[in-house]
Amino acid sequence: MPDDTVQLITYTLACSVPVVLIGALILRANSNRSLTTSMAVLVLIPTLATLAGIIGVSGLMFTHELQRTAVVLAVVAAVTVPAAILLGREQARKTVWEKQIREQERAAEQSRRELVAWVSHDLRTPLAGILAMAEALADGVVTGRADVTHYAEQIGCETNRLSRMVDDLFEMSKINAGALRLELEPVDLRELIDEVLAANRPTAERAQVKLRAEQPDRRIVVAASDQALGRVLTNLVSNAIAHTPPGGEVALSTGISGGQAWARVDDTGPGIAEADLPRIFEVAYRGTAARSPVAAGGVPTGSGMGLAIAAGLARAHRGDITVENRDRGCRFEVRLPLPDN
Repeated sequence: MPDDTVQLITYTLACSVPVVLIGALILRANSNRSLTTSMAVLVLIPTLATLAGIIGVSGLMFTHELQRTAVVLAVVAAVTVPAAILLGREQARKTVWEKQIREQERAAEQSRRELVAWVSHDLRTPLAGILAMAEALADGVVTGRADVTHYAEQIGCETNRLSRMVDDLFEMSKINAGALRLELEPVDLRELIDEVLAANRPTAERAQVKLRAEQPDRRIVVAASDQALGRVLTNLVSNAIAHTPPGGEVALSTGISGGQAWARVDDTGPGIAEADLPRIFEVAYRGTAARSPVAAGGVPTGSGMGLAIAAGLARAHRGDITVENRDRGCRFEVRLPLPDN
């Protein structure tokens, strides 16, 4: 047993340091494994190092005082190890939660930046067209009755397009901000599909695309907002018509499977590139370098937010929306929970 302070410190270090080193090795070996093991080792290292130091200082003489000290340390370890494990898990969950929040904030900020960049680009396009045609009319460059009528019609089309883009932007901002509140009521998917079919039939006829529906005989009722769910299907149908060549077909269908109601929009277009599938529901993502596609076949150009809005509205109904390529064309599917009986 040491008699002076220097020897006391030397013996204590000689006995406790190996325990700390062994604990560090165990921690390193389990760094990517169990959190429970790591927390237990962290608590036991100082306790066992203290016990080893006391034993070393006592000269390995297991006296009554050493037994009492060992009992105290054992009780302390029995209390602190479970407490450390519980607190460690709680801290780990909090850390993971904070990390997820930070990642969501970064993603939201990136989304806002992309949206602002898109708005500054795409809203400028119809505005530039309206301004150019208005100046041509005001300066007398266009004087013929037919030309003036044509320019007026074009200004009206561009104004309507601009209005649709602003409406989509407002809708998308509500979805991203979590401010969208839907009043859900019983809605028959068959009736909603009939309404969407009737509303989009003129556009399909101008694009020379056949539009049809496949409906079951029985009602398929879901808890939904008639207007919001109708917009989901309308956006999907409009997208399908815009990407289906003349002579092609767009089919709407609905049914029940897996305890959920579903509605599908199938087209006979060229499909979607595999690289674009994961990003197809992103705001303003069109899968092409052209951010402002030109209208063709009488089909109005989209705002680039139609599919993103459809996905957001589907999630607001506690549902989901997916897309996949088929042998010919692609399929968008909306799945919604059935009302509780």
